[in-house]
Formats: sequence, C-alpha cells, structure tokens
Amino acid sequence: PSFGFLFDIDGVLVRGKSLIPAARTAFQKLVNSQGQFLVPVVFVTNAGNCLRQKKADQLSHLLGVPISQDQVMMSHSPLRMFKHYHEKCVLVSGQGPLLDIAQDLGFCQPITIDTLREKRPLLDAVDHDRRPNVLHSPEQLFSLCTVVLFGEPVRWETSLQLIIDVLLTSGYPGNPYEQGNYPHIPVLACNMDLMWVAEAQSPRFGHGTFMVCLENIYKKITGKELQYEALVGKPSRLTYQYAEHLIRAQALRRSWAQPIHTLYAVGDNLMTDVYGANLWEKELACAAAARCRSVLVCTGVYSPQPEVPLHTRDSLAGTVFHGHRDFGFDPALVEPDHIVPDVDAAVDLVFQLENFAP
Repeated sequence: PSFGFLFDIDGVLVRGKSLIPAARTAFQKLVNSQGQFLVPVVFVTNAGNCLRQKKADQLSHLLGVPISQDQVMMSHSPLRMFKHYHEKCVLVSGQGPLLDIAQDLGFCQPITIDTLREKRPLLDAVDHDRRPNVLHSPEQLFSLCTVVLFGEPVRWETSLQLIIDVLLTSGYPGNPYEQGNYPHIPVLACNMDLMWVAEAQSPRFGHGTFMVCLENIYKKITGKELQYEALVGKPSRLTYQYAEHLIRAQALRRSWAQPIHTLYAVGDNLMTDVYGANLWEKELACAAAARCRSVLVCTGVYSPQPEVPLHTRDSLAGTVFHGHRDFGFDPALVEPDHIVPDVDAAVDLVFQLENFAP
C-alpha cells in the first residue's frame, strides 16, 4: 500500500462505550484472514485519560481485530519528545491513572492536583464541605516547574484554583501572588477539543472548554494572556507529524517497500480532525513528502447541515469557530476533502480512490 489511515475514535468508531455498527464492518475490510492489517493504520484520539495499551485493548475488543499500542496515539503521546521537562517536578491535571500516564511518557517527578491539595488543604476553598476543620501548620516549601494539562479534570473549581495558584506564585503554591512573574512557568496542554460526543444526543464539554475557563480566569486576574509552551493533540502540526512517523514505522515493520504517499485522516470534527489534517497537508506540501486528505463522517460532532464557520468574535446564527484561541481561523482549513455517512463508507471511498483491492 502507498497510503495509510489516521482514524479518530470518538464519534467515528464509538459513541461513549457503544460501538458504531459501521466500524466493525469497516475493519473487517482492513485486515486479512490472519487479522493482519492490509494497510498501515494509526488511531489518533484526543482522549488522554488512559495508557495506550488500555486503549488498544478496548479497540481490539470492540472492533474484533488485534490492535497494538504502537497503533494508538493519545493526545499526550507527543510529550515523549519533550525530554527537557522529564526531570522536572511537574503538576499534572486530568483524570484516570495520571501518575502512570506521566511516568510512561517519561516524567520522573509528577504531582497530581489531589496530592497538591493534600499538601496545601487551605487552597481549595470553593466547596465549603471540603474545607479543613483544623488549620495545618506550614509545611516545607516545594516548587513546581511546569504544569501539564492532560485532559478535563473532575472537580473543575479545584483544578482551576490550584493551577492559577501555581502560575501566580512561580510554582510555589501557598505563597502570596506575584503579579510581576510574567511570563509564568511553562504550561503544556493536550487535547483542545471544545466538545466531543458520547451517548448523549448533543456534544459534551471537552478539555478545550476547561482551557477556555483557565485562560479567561488568568487574564481576568492578571490582565495578561496565559501562554502555552506547547499545545499537543489534534489539530496541532506536532500531533500529525508524530502520527505520520508511526505510520511509516508500521510500514517498515511490515516490510512494505512502497513509500507512503497519502494519509487519510478520518474524523467527525471540523475544528480538530479536518482543521488538523488540512493544516498538516500545507506542511507536507511544503516538504513535498506526502499528502494528507481529510474525510469527514456524519456519526459524531459534525451534523450534515449547511454550516458556515464564523470567527469567534461574530455572534451570527451560524457555527462559530470552536478551535483553540491560539489557532488562526481560515475557512479553507475546515473544508473537508470528502464527506461520507460513516467510517465504513470512508474505507470504501479510500479503496476506490487508491484503486486498492484487498
């Protein structure tokens, strides 16, 4: 094969914990009788609440085909390359096995929001029932050098408060705020999805919504913009660069000699899947290395109604730009190359375009 697939998961293969029926049909076409993939396939999800192996096991069970962790790319996977942060003491926010995720990526000294709250119980004051009854004596100072946002947390008010404390004290939460410490300590953020789809009929808040809250609180307090050292997960170029690396590594392991010329990114979200694929296509075009084609399905966030994305400052009745604040709006970037009903139709379309007969 001279092409490969980048599959989104939520809204393309599953809705919540339920498999979209077209997904199992599609994947029967992608493997041979021994269960080996006929073309390179990587799952590129903006989820970040578990390890790659767990996600691979879930997909294997749901789709009925063997999937390895080397085929799975979580939103936080590119942080493996940020080795200059791995030795530092970092505050990690999100849910799931956060310490396991952080250590698997290479971080040696991760501290969770819950651990920070235990060390500084007076900082979490919104929920009156969780305030400590006895004042604790001051503990030995410790410093945090970086904040890593893996995904949406459970108690937003606690995470928002403590992250702001860390940013406004140069990594010494519990100290008085310092208005002059700008720029603040580095923030690495994964998954910018404003919304995603589960079993509910309407999209649900994603980590991007939490980030909007954090950014606006920081700006309201300081008058300055919260800065990100890195934004990873779709639609960042770094994520697609890493995904392409996984596709080529997979082809190499299978001893497929023909170069991979085209990547087909199959997703359900104009603002992440399509935007990211088109942004990476521009990058690839400059390098003349390959092509990236976006294939939009109608089983998730995207609704097959006429939509004209507008700038976030506009308040017209159409669809506003849901992308992250730091990504410029360009109507061409949210224009998919193909729109199909579901992932099964996407596979059929790609096989037809590539004249590929399994």
